[in-house]
Amino acid sequence: MDGEKSVVQDEKVLKAKSGYAMLLLGIIGMLLGVAVIIAGCMVFGQTGETNTALLAGSIILGVLLIVGFILELCGLRVLNPNEAYVFALFGKYYGTIKTAGFFWVNPFCEAINPSVRPAAPVVTSSGLANPAALSGKAKKVSLKTLTLNNEKQKVNDELGNPVEIGAVVIWKVTNPTKAVINVENYKNYLSIQCDAIIRNTARMYPYDTSEKGDEKSLRGSSQEIAEIMCKELQEKVENAGIKILEVRITHLAYAPEIASAMLQRQQAAAIIDARQKIVEGAVGMVEMALDKLNENDIVELDEERKAAMVSNLLVVLLWKQGCTADRKQRKSVLGRLCTVYIKVVRKGGNTFLGKTENERKNVK
Repeated sequence: MDGEKSVVQDEKVLKAKSGYAMLLLGIIGMLLGVAVIIAGCMVFGQTGETNTALLAGSIILGVLLIVGFILELCGLRVLNPNEAYVFALFGKYYGTIKTAGFFWVNPFCEAINPSVRPAAPVVTSSGLANPAALSGKAKKVSLKTLTLNNEKQKVNDELGNPVEIGAVVIWKVTNPTKAVINVENYKNYLSIQCDAIIRNTARMYPYDTSEKGDEKSLRGSSQEIAEIMCKELQEKVENAGIKILEVRITHLAYAPEIASAMLQRQQAAAIIDARQKIVEGAVGMVEMALDKLNENDIVELDEERKAAMVSNLLVVLLWKQGCTADRKQRKSVLGRLCTVYIKVVRKGGNTFLGKTENERKNVK
């Protein structure tokens, strides 16, 4: 921990001078240098060769003024909104500017940003070097909200099944000083940490929920798992001055080599669940029918007839769902149920169904 703390830099905000005032001063200084040289030449022309030292001195002074103020103009910088400069002076951290505008800093300060460090010059076939490699102006640190589209990668879930998973990370730099000093390349650092977090998190959860359905899964709890990834990734990149705004899982699927087998497994599980629901509903309807018969005292059934009636009702309720045998059996069951119904009606006479509940009891 002590080693990590020693790396972290406290951000020092520079109060830069106005660029317009320093630009005006530089122009005036260069004009003054030119005026000194001209004045020396005029005096030398009027007095002759006796003032050679004065001419040389005026020329030297004028050149020094021009060179000095040209160097002073090299400290002019332009910073756009949501950008920052991190400066170093002779190898030491000098300060950070995050305010947009036109300003002036010490011309010996160097803007640092390892993530956009120009590559070595590449000479093309035409003999010209790559301009992007020679340019050293892209040293600004962007403070805008950025997106890291992490490519899908193959990992094994908690059950050992190979799955493909990909995520997108929405992030921004909040401390440019930490971003350019504490890590070599904060963009690559974020990408590597994101890959590691995705792999480690995917290994902790199964792809799909179990039969009990009481645990998190990559497919069923993707939003919760994405929030866990976001929290863990934020802890990893805190030292780099990066804030993770959101993590979203954009791709999740079984690996191609097992995708077909797992699809068949899911279809079989869905069919079993559907038939369980159908059977549960049919059993509930049979229980309700028996309770109504007993409650209204319509007909008395012994245990054997109750069992037969339950069997017949289940066959009728389930025959459209493909849960019973052949068509002849279904017709036979319907015939038996119709016979039972007719007997129940005849027991109370032709007007049995039209009577009130009390009258039905009296009929019995």
